[in-house]
Amino acid sequence: MSTLVIAPVLVALVTAILTLLVRPSDILRRTVSLLGGVAYLGAVAALFDAVVLPLGSEPNVLVYQVSDWAAPFGITLVADGLSVFMLVLAGMVSLVALVFSIASISAFGQRLSYHPLYHFMMVGVTGSFLTGDIFNLFVWFEVMLMSSYILVLFYSGREHTRAALNYVVLNLIGSAVMLVAIGGLYSTTGTLNMADMARRLADPVAYDIALLPVLGLSAVLFSVFALKAGLAPFHFWVPAAYRAAPAPVTAMLAGVVKKVGVYAIVRLYFTIFAAATFDLSFLGITGDSALGFFGPVMFLMAAVSIVFGGIGAVGRDDVDGILAYSSISQVGFIVLPLAVAATAPSEAVAVLGVTAALVYAFNHGLAKSLLFLVSGTIQDVVGSDRLSELGGLANRAPVLAAAFFLGALTLIGVPPISGFFGKFLVFQAAGEALAAGATGSALALAVALGGAILTIAYYTRAWNQVFWGRTTEMVDATLPARWTLGPAGAVTDGGDGGLERLELTTQVTAAVVLALAAVGFGIGFEAVFAAADAAAHAALDTNAYVDAVLHGPGVGMDAGAGTGGGH
Repeated sequence: MSTLVIAPVLVALVTAILTLLVRPSDILRRTVSLLGGVAYLGAVAALFDAVVLPLGSEPNVLVYQVSDWAAPFGITLVADGLSVFMLVLAGMVSLVALVFSIASISAFGQRLSYHPLYHFMMVGVTGSFLTGDIFNLFVWFEVMLMSSYILVLFYSGREHTRAALNYVVLNLIGSAVMLVAIGGLYSTTGTLNMADMARRLADPVAYDIALLPVLGLSAVLFSVFALKAGLAPFHFWVPAAYRAAPAPVTAMLAGVVKKVGVYAIVRLYFTIFAAATFDLSFLGITGDSALGFFGPVMFLMAAVSIVFGGIGAVGRDDVDGILAYSSISQVGFIVLPLAVAATAPSEAVAVLGVTAALVYAFNHGLAKSLLFLVSGTIQDVVGSDRLSELGGLANRAPVLAAAFFLGALTLIGVPPISGFFGKFLVFQAAGEALAAGATGSALALAVALGGAILTIAYYTRAWNQVFWGRTTEMVDATLPARWTLGPAGAVTDGGDGGLERLELTTQVTAAVVLALAAVGFGIGFEAVFAAADAAAHAALDTNAYVDAVLHGPGVGMDAGAGTGGGH
C-alpha cells in the first residue's frame, strides 16, 4: 500500500485549513496559499513519477486503503496512469490560476475566504480523480461543487446571483439523481467499490446480478456526468456561470472542473461497466457490452455539442460569451473520440480513441484556461469584453495579444502547438475506425471537420475585432500608449486601467506561462502522447485495475472471499 497516493489530497486539504487559520494576515494568507499550490504540484509530480515514469515502461497502479480496511469493504484511493494524467493537468492549471488570483482578486475579496474555497475545490477535484469507490466519487463531487457554488457567486451582483442560482439548482438536481443511481447500483450489484463492481459485472451469474437494470442505472448516471462536463443537452448552465465567475475561477471551471465529468465517463464506462457482457438490441443499437449502447449516445451528444457550441460562439458579441460557447463545442471534441473508442472494431482503435480524448482534454485545459485569463485581464484593464468596445489591442498590449493568439491557435490546431496533435488524433481515430468499417465513423469525421471550421471562424472573428482593427475610444482611453513587460518585469507605461503595475504584470505573466506551456508540450509532444497512451491503456485494462485494488500489495485479505461490498 502506497501512502504517496493520498499526498495530493492531504496537501490541498492542509492548505485550505491553513489559509483559514491565517486569515488575519493578508501577506501570510497569500503566501500559504501559493506555497500550497506549489506543494500540490510537487506531490502530483512525485505521484506521476511513481506511476508512469519512465515513459514507455509498464505503468504502475498504486493503491491506498484508508485505515488499512481492505477493499471492497473500506475506502480505497487508486492512482493509475489515467488518474495521474488528469492530476498533472489539474496541478498545472490550478497553480497558474492561483497566481493570477493573487493579482486579480481584490484584497477584500481574498479576505472573504477565497483561498480556502479555492483549495477545498481542489480537494474535491483530487479526490474525484483518485477515488476507487463510486459513493465517494459522489462525496468528492460535492466537496468540489460546494466550493464552486460560492466562487461562481463571488462578485454578488444581480447577474452573478442569477447565474449562480441556475448553477446551484442544476447541480443539486444532478447530485440527487447521481445519489439515486448509485443507490440503485449498490442494490443491484451489492457493492460500491469500482473494482469489485467490475469483477461482479464480469460474472453476473455468480453474483445474481441482472444486467439490464445496471444498464439503465448507468444511463441515469451518465446524464449526471454529462451535466458536470457541460455536454449538450445539459450545457445550458455553462455560458452564464462562466461569465459570472471571476476569471481565475472560470479558468478552473473550464480547464479542470469540467474534466472531472469527462474523467468519470472514461473511468466508469470504459473500466467498470465495460466489464459486463450481454447481447444488446435497443432502438437499433446493438453490441455485446454497455459501450455498445453508450457509444452512439456519446456520439450524438458530442455532435450536438460541437455544432451548437460552435454556432453559438460565432454569434456572440463578447469575449467571455465566445469562450463559454467554445467550451461547449470543445468538450464535444473530447467526447467524440470516446464515442469512436466505445464502438471501435479493434483494441488498437479503442486505445487510440481514448488517447485522443485525453490529449484533447489536456490541450483544452491549458488553452481555455489561458484564454479566460486573458479575457479577465482585458476586462480589468479596459473595463469591457464586448467586441464593439474593443479593437487594436495588439498594438497597445502585444504580450497579452500574443498569449491569446497562441491559445486560439492551440484550439484551432495549428502545428507545432500541442493542440494540433490533439485534433490530429481525433481525426486519426475516426479515420482508422472508418478504415476498419466501423459504423458511423464517416459521420464522426464530418462532424469533426465541421467543428474545426467553426473553431477557425469564431476565433478569427474574436482576434480580428479585439486585437486587430481600429483602436476604439475605450481602448484609447485606458491604454493611451503601448505597454510591454520591461526587463524588470514592470509595465512600461501608465495605461494600466487602474491596476497596480505589479498586479497587471503578474496577470499577463500567468497567461504567458500557459501559452508557453502549450508551445512546449507541442514541441515535446512525444512525452504527452506517451503519458496519454499509458492513461488510455490503464482506462481499458479492467483486469489490471481489479487485480491491483482487490489483490495487490497492501490488501489485507482476499477480496474474492467477500460476499458483500461497499459500505
